[in-house]
Amino acid sequence: MIDGHGDDTYKYKDIRLNFSSNIPTFVDLSALEEHLRSRMSVIRSYPEPSARVLEEKIAQSIGRKPQEVMVTSGATEAIYLIAQGLSLSLPKGKETFTVVHPTFSEYESACRMFGMTEAEDGEVCWICNPNNPTGEVFDEAYIRTLAARHRWLVIDQSYENYTLASSSPRGGWERTFPNVICLHSMTKQYCIPGLRLGYVTAQADVIARLRSQCRPWAVNALAIEAGLWLVERTPRLIDMSAYLAEAQRLRSALNNIPGIHVRETKTNFILCTIEGHTAAELKDYLATKHGILIRDASNFRGLTPHHFRVAAQRPEDNEELVRALNI
Repeated sequence: MIDGHGDDTYKYKDIRLNFSSNIPTFVDLSALEEHLRSRMSVIRSYPEPSARVLEEKIAQSIGRKPQEVMVTSGATEAIYLIAQGLSLSLPKGKETFTVVHPTFSEYESACRMFGMTEAEDGEVCWICNPNNPTGEVFDEAYIRTLAARHRWLVIDQSYENYTLASSSPRGGWERTFPNVICLHSMTKQYCIPGLRLGYVTAQADVIARLRSQCRPWAVNALAIEAGLWLVERTPRLIDMSAYLAEAQRLRSALNNIPGIHVRETKTNFILCTIEGHTAAELKDYLATKHGILIRDASNFRGLTPHHFRVAAQRPEDNEELVRALNI
């Protein structure tokens, strides 16, 4: 299970600016909050055992059949369900996986939990596209190569709404390749990390296999209520062109600070390194002296103790981060 992650504000006092999560913190959710206040009575009853009404709404909104969509309590629950389901489907002695690093640690953790071992050319390949923490978007040719090379390809598209680069073909990867499973995050799309809401898309027989691993009532009633309200309204929470332009402006400003080196990104989050200090030291300094929280990225496999990640926020907040780093 995950140990060390973004948005760990609970470890600190007086955090004013949070750059540690890949989700922007400035989004206005007041309309959703008002709706949920009016619907609090749903907590008095059990939710649907498998969120079928929400699955139907999502399927309709993305041009899928309901049998090709499975709602989960966040993308992370989906990762563990997929690892469990695929591990049971693999031939004896071939319970192997491959992860394209550096990336989210839960792919590896989930596979190991269900008895799988890592291999260079594993039966199951996991990729995050756009990738966390690098901000890279893998091209279509690379995805096609992976789909052809592995028995199963799991594509985590949690950050698909935070890039203007093409991260999947029209209709989705799972329609092109029957061995592809895609993860989607309403948590990220609608900036509601506390509600835990995501969904999986795949061909109907694959979804049916995954459903057999699901716990009943895994998605709570308020999350379902929020999902229905959001999908029916498809609100435009962020001007993504303007937001990503601001992310590039922040990237340039960070890259101009002596001792800080910044990787290119096609998303709202930026992977950096710092000279002369560790990311843990920098994180503690910013949190305790400035009330600013960043992501210590040293626990991503393949990165170093000097790697940290930030996600762009409002221009004035980004300026404050830059000033705090110019020490």
